[in-house]
Amino acid sequence: MNRSGIVLTLVALTLLIHGTVCAQPTAPVAVAEVQGVINPLTAQYLDRALRLAERQGAQLLILVLDTPGGLESAMRDMVQALLESPVPTVVYVMPQGARATSAGLFILMAADVAAMAPATHLGAAHPVPLGADADDVMDEKMTSDAAALIRSVAGTRGRNADWAERAVRENLSVTAAEALDLNAIDLIAESMDDLFRKLDGRTIRSVALQTDGAPIERIPMNLAERFLHVISEPNIAYLLLSLGTLFLLTELADPGLSVAGVASVVSFVVAFMALG
Repeated sequence: MNRSGIVLTLVALTLLIHGTVCAQPTAPVAVAEVQGVINPLTAQYLDRALRLAERQGAQLLILVLDTPGGLESAMRDMVQALLESPVPTVVYVMPQGARATSAGLFILMAADVAAMAPATHLGAAHPVPLGADADDVMDEKMTSDAAALIRSVAGTRGRNADWAERAVRENLSVTAAEALDLNAIDLIAESMDDLFRKLDGRTIRSVALQTDGAPIERIPMNLAERFLHVISEPNIAYLLLSLGTLFLLTELADPGLSVAGVASVVSFVVAFMALG
């Protein structure tokens, strides 16, 4: 083979290798969403989303969050899932007007990247007992326990642990812009596209993200999860109890299996599922 043939062969091989590298698809970004009260269903949903994102080979999971808070036990399950996740995680508080308060603050702090949309807020994380008044000793125990958790989580993620503790002990709330200045979050993004651009090139766990233009794999709640999540909202659960009582009184006024009797049984069953 003459010299020109060798050169052409090398050029062809270079173009072939370059084309093969360029043809490799960008790993997808998994997106899950939690709106409303934090409860055991949201914890199970996040765990399922993380496992599915790992199986799909996603480069990270973005959890879109808008919550007023919820149960401490469910919050701790979600915090542990985020801290132990094999997939890098981003918690993004959106849309504008959304919040990550109470239990939501802990979840936001547990992510590898904490992001918020403009006109959102976070904080107000003082623990509140469920269904009973706590005395001073019990309140101090709950507060110290929650403060220790938020300090450890914030410190692990390199965020402002002192402010996070104050958000628990003093019930502080701040806007997204204030949170960024306080080093309570990592970035503010106006939209999901803006978030993807700002995450592109960021290194998480020694891996450089390639999010700009990456395909999105949405992981929504399934039908059963959506149903149970909706009815577990406290106002709806107690409304179902009230309806069950009214239907029961109607049935007792006219004994015999009727529509009111069936409706009473259904309302009580669904209400007890929600309260459980």
